[in-house]
Amino acid sequence: MKSIRKLILQKVLVMPALVLLTGAAWLTVLVGACKSEDSVEPEDNAPTLLVWKKPANFPDPVYDLSKNPLTVEGVELGKFLFYDGMLSRTNVIGCGTCHQQQSAFTHHGHELSHGVDDQLGKRNTPSIQNMAWNPLFFWDGGVRDMDFVPFNPIENPVEMGETVNHVLEKLRLTPDKSAKIPVDYPNMFKAAFGTPEITTERMMKALSQFMTTLVSAESRYDKFAMGDVTALSVEEKEGLILFRKNCSSCHEGELFTNFSFRNNGLAPLKNEDLGRFDVTRRESDRNTFKVPSLRNVSFTAPYMHDGRYKTLGEVLEHYTDKVTNLPTLDSAFIQKSGKTGLNLTDIEKESIIAFLRTLSDDNFIKNNAFSDPGIGNAF
Repeated sequence: MKSIRKLILQKVLVMPALVLLTGAAWLTVLVGACKSEDSVEPEDNAPTLLVWKKPANFPDPVYDLSKNPLTVEGVELGKFLFYDGMLSRTNVIGCGTCHQQQSAFTHHGHELSHGVDDQLGKRNTPSIQNMAWNPLFFWDGGVRDMDFVPFNPIENPVEMGETVNHVLEKLRLTPDKSAKIPVDYPNMFKAAFGTPEITTERMMKALSQFMTTLVSAESRYDKFAMGDVTALSVEEKEGLILFRKNCSSCHEGELFTNFSFRNNGLAPLKNEDLGRFDVTRRESDRNTFKVPSLRNVSFTAPYMHDGRYKTLGEVLEHYTDKVTNLPTLDSAFIQKSGKTGLNLTDIEKESIIAFLRTLSDDNFIKNNAFSDPGIGNAF
């Protein structure tokens, strides 16, 4: 028999997860009150299992969910941590500061990310979406496991300027009655993991649980891919054909990236960013960067690792007219004649852009289950 506290916790924490079902049908909450054969009756004080199902047109994920099973309480804890400024030295900058939902979890309008004391980072904020499929993270692929992703921004002196150990200490001191909405993290960790201990592993796993739920797969393109031939216009279908012919060697498959590292011919800026080379020290990786997914690309401007292009039109103009022939330039941009860049007419570029806009997922950027819980500055 569940305790009264457990029942209250379920009512509070299951509600946002149920919203996921309306905007993300691949997530199913198994609440103890359900009587179906697939239901899981949690033990007293045990977290409520949340079954994650991949979209039908997606490949299998890379992230091993068996090592970090999703629960309603774990996802909820991860969401609070994601938006909490306590993860930064100033107690103001949270993950959600630069990864904003309305911009597909990027920092729309900012060429480079802004961190503590309004310092500028060296790269454009990458989108947080469909993270469970990523084998490597960040523009240079410096992290191989999603559970380790938060270490980088937390301990980066420009981004969050904190230490993980000090973050844990601050979380243990909650709730703070002076906070906008006092958050009792020891109790939230207890609800998610069975005991109130706040550890590095638990914090990272909770953040991974939340990020795993950030799945975008409900665009008009997805409807088309699932058999609705009316989901795209004639121009958009023509754009899809042109896209597959010219762009899919990098932006391939249903995720619109093959997660490789490529040099797409961007002329180096004054403070040259060497990209993947800084991780591997291989000359073949000099000036190469991770191929980003193009899902929700209409929401994620500006573009490229340094945010140099403000519009999709500028991006296509780069690929046709501004590709720089650097030593590691991807061969896809070198024509048989020796000319660099793609051979596209203005009309063809417009058709490709029209198609790219069909990758917008309004449910993803408006889903309340992913939204800031409103905790603001917790300290």
